[in-house]
Amino acid sequence: MSGHTVATHLVASLAEHGVRKVFGVPSESFTTLMEALRAEPALTFVTARHEGGAAFMAEAHAAASDGVGVVLGGRAVGAANLSIGVHTARENSTPLLVLVGQMNSRHRGREGFQETDVAAFLGPVAKHAVEESDPRRVPDAVDRALQLALRGRRGPVVLSLPEDVFDHPADAAPARPATVTRPEPSAADAAALRALLSRAERPVVIAGAGVKQAGAEANLVAFSEAWQIPVVAAWRRHDVFPNDHPRYAGHLQMGTHPELVATVREADLVLALGARLNEITTQGYTAPDRRQRVVQVDVEPGQLGKTYPLVLGVHADALHTLRALGAPSAPRDPAWADQRRAAYLRVTTVEPAEHPDRVDNRQIVRALRAGLPDDAIVTNDAGNFAGWLHTFFRFPLARTYVGAASGAMGYALPAAIGAKLAEPDRTVVSVSGDGGFLMTVQELETAVRLRLSLVALVFNNNMYGSIRMHQERAYPGRVIGSDLGNPDLVGLARAFGAFGARVTADADFPAVLRTALDQPGPAVIEIVTDPEQISVWSTLTQLREGTT
Repeated sequence: MSGHTVATHLVASLAEHGVRKVFGVPSESFTTLMEALRAEPALTFVTARHEGGAAFMAEAHAAASDGVGVVLGGRAVGAANLSIGVHTARENSTPLLVLVGQMNSRHRGREGFQETDVAAFLGPVAKHAVEESDPRRVPDAVDRALQLALRGRRGPVVLSLPEDVFDHPADAAPARPATVTRPEPSAADAAALRALLSRAERPVVIAGAGVKQAGAEANLVAFSEAWQIPVVAAWRRHDVFPNDHPRYAGHLQMGTHPELVATVREADLVLALGARLNEITTQGYTAPDRRQRVVQVDVEPGQLGKTYPLVLGVHADALHTLRALGAPSAPRDPAWADQRRAAYLRVTTVEPAEHPDRVDNRQIVRALRAGLPDDAIVTNDAGNFAGWLHTFFRFPLARTYVGAASGAMGYALPAAIGAKLAEPDRTVVSVSGDGGFLMTVQELETAVRLRLSLVALVFNNNMYGSIRMHQERAYPGRVIGSDLGNPDLVGLARAFGAFGARVTADADFPAVLRTALDQPGPAVIEIVTDPEQISVWSTLTQLREGTT
């Protein structure tokens, strides 16, 4: 390894781990590392317009490619900007290597330029964070960081490296991928879970990220068919189970329809399979309630029983668990599963209609699904507009959804860029509200520069809709801070060099979507929506009158 430096070792280690894209904003703190990236043909540096956008891109690229995402930021400012992506990767359980170029070691402790303790700053939102200032130990730190990002519950690992370590000699071989073993259920746990399932009359599976990361989607389908169990998707895990399958019973989101929540509340056994049972999935920790029997299966032992008392906690990988359970010993009655599927169809089916004078968001979502190939990747932002997507859009295939369980605004557009770079031959669509879109709209330049053919839908009601909804519920008619003034979004898209179009009637949307999908570069479709229709199930007037 003669002639190699810490920087070239780091770059070679990334290449060995299958990394092909590194995202970030250039910084003087890692110019030596940038030079090593330039010289490595296997890697491409993707320049973003903000570290927060770069971190979202890296996280989504990892989610779409099932690899490790890598993002670079410089010192305190860059680290602060990308922290939102670190938090999102933690919430999404996405493997992300966060490399921060720290100030020169000899200036530490004297309030040097942009000095901060990066590990202490990002540690609370990361899976692990460390600073390594000894160049001899950096190769081991890189190896450990990559392994930690992938082992157990995946997540973001922060490695802060002072700028003066990068050009030091490094004699170690590049870090190579290690075999990541996934825990298997013990024979006793498998037998106990089989017994619980066999006795249950109304079981339900809440399927989470652990199913997706184990590659167990097909196994879950076979399990649900054999055991006649309805499956609901945890918060923003839409594609964990094919939505058109007879055993799919809905998605647990903000504002889940009561008919879908009833599938959990009426169950006599809840199997949380790779799902964290967080606040949103459980509807504020009310579904299931604490009297219901809950079984949790997770690769992270610290998750077991974290939010609910359990009748059984299984420290195991979802794929191994499903294989160990096999088929039931006797045929099972499908009536319960059929009933819950019927409830799902009843509240999420949209009959075709066209309105030449207004936008009905349900029709936009229906037409969007009809206008996209089954394997299209959809990313979405946070906001009330997402309720229509979460409720009415159907994901027939695995690995077709990339979303932020953190609820971060501004995620969708940079996430679409990351996903498109991971899957260049697939259709990619981002879905945002006007509030979230304008938080990271500068990344539209990134998409134009990279000539990425993707479509960004923007539901525009000139407000922070979810905040307005909460205001109107608590203080009807008394509004502060949630009204927005927006630029001409079509003109803005064109100023960036993207295609832009505006839809003011849902009847026009299918044709506009077809045109946008045919563009050689990015396209923005502004969808002008009625502020009165504040959410899927209520209007502003109803909130003010207290009738919802």
